[in-house]
Amino acid sequence: MRIVNRVLLALIGVLLVGAGAAVVAAALDLPARWGIPLPDGWSPRAPDDVLLTDADRTRWVGEGWWWPVVIGVLSLLVLLTAWWALTQFRRGRRRELPLGDEAEGADATVLRGAALEEVVTEEIESFPGVERARVVLDGGRRGSRLRAGVVLEAGARPGEVVRRFRTEALEHLRTSTGRERLPADLRVRSTRHAADRVE
Repeated sequence: MRIVNRVLLALIGVLLVGAGAAVVAAALDLPARWGIPLPDGWSPRAPDDVLLTDADRTRWVGEGWWWPVVIGVLSLLVLLTAWWALTQFRRGRRRELPLGDEAEGADATVLRGAALEEVVTEEIESFPGVERARVVLDGGRRGSRLRAGVVLEAGARPGEVVRRFRTEALEHLRTSTGRERLPADLRVRSTRHAADRVE
């Protein structure tokens, strides 16, 4: 997502800078002052010209395909913009986790988030009474956080699963990543026990 954001922002920036430079150059009549020849269809060609003449704006209005194309393109732009905006506010899933508490920068050794999630999931599912588990490594504004959801088998002991998650799975993760503190949430689905949070 970071690469997509950078590409989109770069393209938007180039388009805005280019459009702004063209308008400023026409308003100051720079092409004429500097002797730069402009193409015949270039608009505006002088400070008093408009960006779109009446003929330009109404050229295709009478065509049957014009309005469906305009509405389709604008709808697509709105949907893409809405999708992009929503992804910015959605909780980010970390693709990589730097090893060590102070590991930052381009030279830091990193661990793939998917690999970490898979290993922790397998360890939790090996606990007695655990039917299945799902682990996600989030990367919000407050830093990395592990979120785990566990579904217990009938007759399982949630307290024992929580204890083993805290003393085994979480400690193994902190030791292997070189992090003294890695916040984690554990949600246990049980008919008689509420979800537990582990710090």
